[in-house]
Amino acid sequence: MDFVNSELPAGPRCEDELPATAAAAVKVVIVGGFGVGKTTLVGSVSEIRPLTTEETMTQAGVGVDDTAGVERKTSTTVAMDFGRISINEELVLYLFGTPGQQRFWFLWRGLFEGALGAVVMVDTRRLEVSFDVIGRLEERGVPFVVAVNSFPDAPQYPLDELRAALDLPASVPMVVCDARHRESSRDVLLTLMRYLHSLAVAPQVS
Repeated sequence: MDFVNSELPAGPRCEDELPATAAAAVKVVIVGGFGVGKTTLVGSVSEIRPLTTEETMTQAGVGVDDTAGVERKTSTTVAMDFGRISINEELVLYLFGTPGQQRFWFLWRGLFEGALGAVVMVDTRRLEVSFDVIGRLEERGVPFVVAVNSFPDAPQYPLDELRAALDLPASVPMVVCDARHRESSRDVLLTLMRYLHSLAVAPQVS
């Protein structure tokens, strides 16, 4: 093939270029159990065309992946999702969504390198899938906020009851969101940024 005369694009699309005013970039990881809305959040809020690694679910996952409550789901993330959003003219967030199934959790080590914080997506229909995720973040010492994704058929509970059920410290922020909507997803990320800032300026206890 003659690559010299090929019509491949010379570089990124104009809309994908990093804003000229960007002065700082922060890596954030979006985590949660299988089917809680990680790919949806990254896709709804990203200002560039998101990179996804969605593959059709096959018989290989039968008996391995817990699909209770999400039986109609037909695809799954097998590596990561990637997106980008400018919080303001100078601050850019790089978003990395992790796979939900435990058999892909070996990828987490690389995805968490250099990350300042994380968003834990939660589905009230299946709170139990969040326990191990939160436990792994606490073991790693990664600051995180919890986003309760509002699925249409999901039961609604007061945040204090959900906090108790997840055994979360009072200091960890919790917000309700709809991952399908850009503004709601952006508010989740702003909550994480404010939390990380509060941790950075808090006096250190010796």
